Amino acid sequence: MWQYRGQARPDFAVAPGPGQESVWDYPRPPALVSSDEQVDISHRHVPLASSRSVLRVLETASPPTYYLPEADINWSALARVPGGSFCEWKGQASYWALADDTTARPVAWMYESPSARFAAIDRHASFYPGRLTCLVNGERVQAQPGDFLWRLDNLSRGWPL
Repeated sequence: MWQYRGQARPDFAVAPGPGQESVWDYPRPPALVSSDEQVDISHRHVPLASSRSVLRVLETASPPTYYLPEADINWSALARVPGGSFCEWKGQASYWALADDTTARPVAWMYESPSARFAAIDRHASFYPGRLTCLVNGERVQAQPGDFLWRLDNLSRGWPL
């Protein structure tokens, strides 16, 4: 079983420095917190989303995942794709690709009927930083292995970034 739940950092975790967060301090089950950070999403310099009303999902050992409200997303540039996935915490996710991408490779996901605990992310979407340009307060987000988690330099994770 997963032993880290945000109450104690593992021995290998690096303590956060000034202005940093540690993903080892995030809780399990995850927390949902609002943020007024400026998040901008684009593809080849074409804006897809921009918001200062974002929600962050914070889960032990994972970088925060930013969810942007439906109203701040350019849906004409996106197309829903078949399939989905299930998160034990949030529920069933649907996926979106760039409307002009013939491969239909997902670039975003959304929980349209999330669990009660995560009801606030209803009609919010998150984006794959390995497939799009994602900025938080002007800082480019780096993709984690697996191509979907967010990484910012103000995080202290305890393993090489």
